[in-house]
Amino acid sequence: MPNTIIPPDVAAAYGSFAPELRKSADAFRNEVIETIKAHPEIGELEETLKWGVPSYLSKRANIGSTIRIAPVKNTNEIGMFFICTSGLMDEFREIYPDTFTYHGTRTLTLKRDLAECRDELRHIIALALTSKLRKRK
Repeated sequence: MPNTIIPPDVAAAYGSFAPELRKSADAFRNEVIETIKAHPEIGELEETLKWGVPSYLSKRANIGSTIRIAPVKNTNEIGMFFICTSGLMDEFREIYPDTFTYHGTRTLTLKRDLAECRDELRHIIALALTSKLRKRK
């Protein structure tokens, strides 16, 4: 089971988000943590700051790709950010063309309420956090 105690520096980063975005950011964080519980192959979660924003990755080497959670520039939304060269966004667009809003090659946001697309979001999180593992198989 992953550690759900938020590191102080990550908590401070979440605290710097606009108040109206914190609930969405917390919901995304919770979905990452819940997804990890269902995928033991990911292993223990590393929750840290990368580029000054909350970031999530397996502590095991070469398992998956980093997920970052942050406000999306020029919007009033929280997004999940992925490494742009990973090819994950193309995979997500192919599987879920109408479920999320895609911003370029690295960011997605929800098109509807999280309760309506929770399973799809958890699937995307699992795909990202196991991307390197899947490529090896």
